Amino acid sequence: MFMVPFSILDLAPVAEGATPADAFRNSLELAQLAERLGYKRFWLAEHHNMPGIASAATSVVIAHVAGGTKTIRVGSGGVMLPNHSPLVIAEQFGTLETLFPGRIDLGLGRAPGTDQPTARALRRNLVETQEQFPQDVAELQRLFQPLQVGETFGQRIRAVPGLGLRVPLWLLGSSTFSAELAAQMGLPFAFASHFAPGDLLAAMRIYRASFRPSQYLQKPYAIMGVNVVAADTDEEARRLFTSLQQAFLYLRRGMPGLVPPPVEDMEAIWTPQEKAMVEYSLGVSVVGSPETVERGLARLIETVKPDEIIIPSHMYAQKDRLRSFELIAGVGDALSGK
Repeated sequence: MFMVPFSILDLAPVAEGATPADAFRNSLELAQLAERLGYKRFWLAEHHNMPGIASAATSVVIAHVAGGTKTIRVGSGGVMLPNHSPLVIAEQFGTLETLFPGRIDLGLGRAPGTDQPTARALRRNLVETQEQFPQDVAELQRLFQPLQVGETFGQRIRAVPGLGLRVPLWLLGSSTFSAELAAQMGLPFAFASHFAPGDLLAAMRIYRASFRPSQYLQKPYAIMGVNVVAADTDEEARRLFTSLQQAFLYLRRGMPGLVPPPVEDMEAIWTPQEKAMVEYSLGVSVVGSPETVERGLARLIETVKPDEIIIPSHMYAQKDRLRSFELIAGVGDALSGK
């Protein structure tokens, strides 16, 4: 009925009692499962100074995942461009595209993906680099462009590898800023509604209404982030979801840690104010049995009309994570009428 592709957003989560090495093995195993089940893409996100997230060196982890898979698209969701020189990112993703041709996505974010002290350690002048984000995106595009007739390497900086490669660029955002910029530049857009739902509908409306066709994209293409936790029963899915709720709560308390195990009752952990904050931030979530997940996703698809849904994978136990994405794939088949 809907034919909306599903994709996965992975942070290489590190669970309590596990190590980053475990997280990398788990990410590859999940990507291999996603490939078999028909998920469209597998993105990894850049975060820093976070004990429970191992994907800080995002391009390196992308290489690890792409090297262990064959067909699924692998990319960044995203690389936080203010943390880096555009030339460095062009070289990294030009290298990835050369190693894994036709399979690499470069999603770009404007936030630092970390706290302010760590952001300063990454790029020193965060305010200035955030303000020049549109210019950095344009510079990144130029670095991939082929040399013109009669032009030599000495006349213009180019990324090597990267020169002449068509690495798809995506803009990511949690507000209307990147929606407007993606529309102006004619680029695909992904909205982080899985943790910042407030501007979802406004951002989608602005992006579609303002979109200008470009050499990269002829019509708007928008991804919506949705937290989905599926299990055999609603009760079990809600229990598994408490790991994400706890992780988000501790992050807001300024106490980021490893991914905690599920609990039976969140009421003993959060205050009423914290509960309201977490439930609002994670408001674009569908949690339950396959039947419950199918109904919830159908409502979201009907309301937002995304071109694609990307689903985070922040769960405590790998076996539960794999099972959840197996069930979600079945829901996707049901929604598409297979």
